[in-house]
Amino acid sequence: MKKLLCACVALLMCATMAACSSNDTGTDASTTTESKIKIGVIQLAEHPALDSAYQGFMDALTEAGYTEDKVDFDYQNASGDLSNCTTIAEKLVNDGNDLIYAIATPAAQSVANKTTSIPVVVSAVTDPADSGLVASNEKPGNNITGASDLTPVKEQIELLQQILPDAKKIAIMYCSSEDNSIFQANIAKDAATAANLEYVEATVSDTSMIQQVTESLIGKVDAIYIPTDNMLAEGMTSVTSVANANNLPCIVGEGGMVINGGLATYGIDYYELGRLAGQQAIDILEGKSVPADMPIAYLPAEQCALTVNTTAASQLGITIPQELLDKAEIVE
Repeated sequence: MKKLLCACVALLMCATMAACSSNDTGTDASTTTESKIKIGVIQLAEHPALDSAYQGFMDALTEAGYTEDKVDFDYQNASGDLSNCTTIAEKLVNDGNDLIYAIATPAAQSVANKTTSIPVVVSAVTDPADSGLVASNEKPGNNITGASDLTPVKEQIELLQQILPDAKKIAIMYCSSEDNSIFQANIAKDAATAANLEYVEATVSDTSMIQQVTESLIGKVDAIYIPTDNMLAEGMTSVTSVANANNLPCIVGEGGMVINGGLATYGIDYYELGRLAGQQAIDILEGKSVPADMPIAYLPAEQCALTVNTTAASQLGITIPQELLDKAEIVE
């Protein structure tokens, strides 16, 4: 009994010393685990351009060491539904993310309406200042910065004339509820006027209108111009299934729309746009800058690319000039 009692006392003393040692050194398990950075992502819809902007962002962060063992990424897709944007934005803010990446104007606006303190990096937003997201593109002045997807609209209208030299009248088709689309449509109107092209506006406000509006243009215009419009990019096959079958070529704002039946574009690389936004996020996370002082970024002109859909051209009976084909990325 005495030996057993001595053994128990010894065990108790060891346990007490171990506990004291833990408290003295601060090595309790609950204090040794580093808290992971939390980054929330909200994407308006699934289509090639926005998907590429997401992938470029993720690749930039991963290459800089922000891997999943160090970062909790919460990716959310609104499936093109504006009410979903609001719900997702509220969730990302309430979850206490350290940074939020918002892809496309409606997604960015939804987040902006929910937080003025969490750093927000946007992409696929044509003009953040015009969209009410920042005070100015040169000096945002708040918790938001990002990378603009302003495309070379003037050059796209010139491309239309190169491919379709006999075109006299075009439709400028866009979503009337997207600020970035309205902004680009206004540039396109000026460019068309300068190029002596007559134009008509063809607007949609929801996806159910796309086919009907496209059908209404048959026989009335020589071509359709569509900027980097999120709704029409998502519903591009609805446009081209009607337009291409009725010899109505579509010059579009970005490469993903060409993949889905558009004839051609001279546009930016959304993957590189995502990488650009990713570098901004890295600078914020590392304390090198704050969104308020970080100008909106733009891809350099040399990262714009000509893309041509030769299958669509064949269906439309259009011969693409060889000098364009020689420098184009070909979609078949």
